Amino acid sequence: MLGRANLAGSVALGEMRAFRINDPKPRLIHAPCFRERVLHHALMTQAGPVLDRALVADTYACRVGKGALAAVQRAQHHQRRWPWYAQIDIRGYFASIDQATLCALLARRFKDPGLLALMMRIVAAYQTAPGKGLPIGALTSQQFANYYLSGLDRLLLEDCGVRGLVRYMDDLVWWGDSRAAVREALAAARAYTGECLALEIKDPVQIGPSAQGLSFCGYRILPGALLLSRRRKCRYAQCRRAWEDAYADGLIDARTLQSGYACALAITAHTDAAAWRREQLRRFPLAEPLAAL
Repeated sequence: MLGRANLAGSVALGEMRAFRINDPKPRLIHAPCFRERVLHHALMTQAGPVLDRALVADTYACRVGKGALAAVQRAQHHQRRWPWYAQIDIRGYFASIDQATLCALLARRFKDPGLLALMMRIVAAYQTAPGKGLPIGALTSQQFANYYLSGLDRLLLEDCGVRGLVRYMDDLVWWGDSRAAVREALAAARAYTGECLALEIKDPVQIGPSAQGLSFCGYRILPGALLLSRRRKCRYAQCRRAWEDAYADGLIDARTLQSGYACALAITAHTDAAAWRREQLRRFPLAEPLAAL
């Protein structure tokens, strides 16, 4: 009944609960109501695979079998092979997506009028400005936003001939044989995002030799090492401190504390961080009540 009502356009969309988070940076989240979440999941069960087929292999956000760690490992692979890189980020990405452009892109992939009408109703249910924006926190927003930049991926790979590329949502890195090569691709990327997608690339753009490393998806990536970024170091320290404070206040027992330490250590997993963790324990030793654990 609910599905038929939504397809018929008789159910209002856009009922969301707004709240703010600060990890990894301040964001305004809009969580759709339960009815709309059910609709979004049902829609993406059918439409998600179609959108996924439109993406290049080196797009890693919101895809089965990929994710942030796979993106980081792929980026390190390119760091080892190619001497120069350029890294871009889109200014206010979700809030800046042009809804008319998005709907036109969706119309290239989907031909069913009822399905397209439903997608357009979902897109139009939220706006940061007239005709602009997708809400952070909705499943459909993640899928649509990931698809929105698929043309930029293909431009860089097929028209500009970059040596390698990795994209995680709007955080995009590509590699080339020289500084001039990655700058030439940057000029093409600026023109495409501005003219075709109504987006703006943040300045300054990071361009540098691969040997000096880059920061991507919360890691510091070098050709021969994967290090913790400053952000992950802070998250580890905050997580560890929170669990130790809870134990000292008698809110948790020793077994729960050890589980908490496992959570903190998981933040540093997959990195060459053993020496850094030892230094953290030396500089900030466990309190006396914890020494017996």
